[in-house]
Amino acid sequence: MRTLFLFAVLFLFAQCSVQKPVETNTFLIPFTKNLTVNPCLTPSDTLLFYCPVREDEVRWEKKDVFNPASAVKGDTLFLLYRAEDTIGKYNGTSRIGLAYSLDGYHFQKEAKPVLYPDHDEFLKYEWEGGCEDPRLVEDESGTYYMTYTAYDGDKARLFVASSTNLRQWTKHGSVFQKAGSQFVDMWSKAGSIVSRQENGRMIATKINGKYWMYWGESNIYMATSDNLIDWNPVLETDPQKMQLDTMRHYDTAFQIVFSTREGKFDSELVEPGPPAMITEEGILFIYNSKNSPSFGDKKLAPGTYAAGQILMDKNDPAVVLQRMDDWFITPNQPFEITGQVNNVCFVEGLAFFRNKWLLYYGTADSKIAVAESNMKID
Repeated sequence: MRTLFLFAVLFLFAQCSVQKPVETNTFLIPFTKNLTVNPCLTPSDTLLFYCPVREDEVRWEKKDVFNPASAVKGDTLFLLYRAEDTIGKYNGTSRIGLAYSLDGYHFQKEAKPVLYPDHDEFLKYEWEGGCEDPRLVEDESGTYYMTYTAYDGDKARLFVASSTNLRQWTKHGSVFQKAGSQFVDMWSKAGSIVSRQENGRMIATKINGKYWMYWGESNIYMATSDNLIDWNPVLETDPQKMQLDTMRHYDTAFQIVFSTREGKFDSELVEPGPPAMITEEGILFIYNSKNSPSFGDKKLAPGTYAAGQILMDKNDPAVVLQRMDDWFITPNQPFEITGQVNNVCFVEGLAFFRNKWLLYYGTADSKIAVAESNMKID
């Protein structure tokens, strides 16, 4: 029986680029790429949208679709995904689209985007780069909160919007707007809010009286909130640990939760993936990473985006308990290797749906794919 188990693990690794499982349920592995349906979402050149800023119709997802967030509501799984047109600067403007599925594999798209640059108070932050890379949670009452990147072509800023139905969204602007203008005008992105999974729902959950969010790109930082809209970045108070972010040149020393590792798949940057999830063992946090061409993992192509997992203390979300040595998903399919950006698996959606875990990810910044796992995790 042990021989058969090891053979099955090695087969999955060879076919689907998944990390071989550990003996405990600390990490959510292995995942198998569903090659019968992938890519499960591709761009369309027929969907038209009247852009209020351009004052013209655009084929709003003609170029690419990628980097999806997920939510389960009843018998339906929803994806909020980034779509790009082919017009203007910055490789096209990004908008957030909505698709839904009854099986988690075959999706029907809404004809128009649900979040996009408009003539509102946030236009100067969202035009003409757009609205990018959503992550999605809900609160106890069923209100959804989407963190997303507002990009003006010069700077990425972490924004938040809320909705009761996933179709109509209220923008709230920068997650740091009440923390101070110096935080609004810095480079920030990728907000993963600590949640628990309950009947498929990812419900934002307080720890020690606060909501917690992991964010950042070259390092992973934290922020706390009372209402899921207004967030305060956690600052470093130890003078010996204070350092400027060498990639983003932050003037303020944020507390670094964890960072890159030389010689590893996560050597150049680390960036949050789906909502971090509270389990019996701790907070399971899936993160994306980039492989450095000069000091990374020589087994991976230079610049490869792969994903890892890390376990944080559920009583103190700043404390790392355990970290995987290697990636658990990496590009190995043609549509993951070649695209707008080559060699990319970028994970942002995680859903427990129809008795299995479904992991949604962008492939080569061009399409969307799904991997699945029957792993049980408390």
